[in-house]
Formats: sequence, structure tokens, C-alpha cells
Amino acid sequence: MEIPWQRVLPVLVSIAIIILVAILREYSKTLAAITATMPINVPLALWIIYAAEGQPAMMSFTEALLINIWPTIIFLIIAWLAARAGWGLLPILVAGYLGWGISLGLILFVRQVFYAP
Repeated sequence: MEIPWQRVLPVLVSIAIIILVAILREYSKTLAAITATMPINVPLALWIIYAAEGQPAMMSFTEALLINIWPTIIFLIIAWLAARAGWGLLPILVAGYLGWGISLGLILFVRQVFYAP
């Protein structure tokens, strides 16, 4: 049985990053934050898309990545504001994901209305 490395590798790297963040936070919160926000999944996703579909798919995929990063930025802004307000972890995550979901929905709606073929 052959291991599908293109599917397994992103999971292994994600686990390694979680462990690295847990270790680094003991030494430096800045290094832990940098490690947590490194573009690890993006290169892996690019690799998977390139291996499966080649160069023609790269332009549309990277464009979608660029557009769809905004909900993640919204999530982080909301989480930061909620943390500054003294909220606990669960309300921070709920508010962040609500903001993420709403902003993603808006992006999908705008793309459907204005850019549909």
C-alpha cells in the first residue's frame, strides 16, 4: 500500500507546527506567534494544486487565496479586540469565527453577484 504523501504531509506539518508553538511559547511569545502565523499551509496547498493541475491552475488558485485571506484577517482583528476587552477563550473564538463566517459569506456573495460567468 502506497502512502498518499500529498494528503498526509499537510497533516504531519500541521501537527509539528502545533507542537512547535507549544514549545516556543515557553521561551518567547513573539516566536510562538510568528510560528503560528507562518504561511505553512499555503506552500503545501500550492504544491498539491501544482502537482495535480500544473501551472494553468496556479493563477486562479493564488487569486482565490489572496481574496479569501481577508476573512482570516477579520478573525484575527476580532480576536485581538475581544482579548483586549478581557473576554475568555470561548467567546473570543465564537466572535472570531462569526466574523470570519460573515466576511466569507460577503466575499462569496459579491463574487457570485458581480463576477459570475
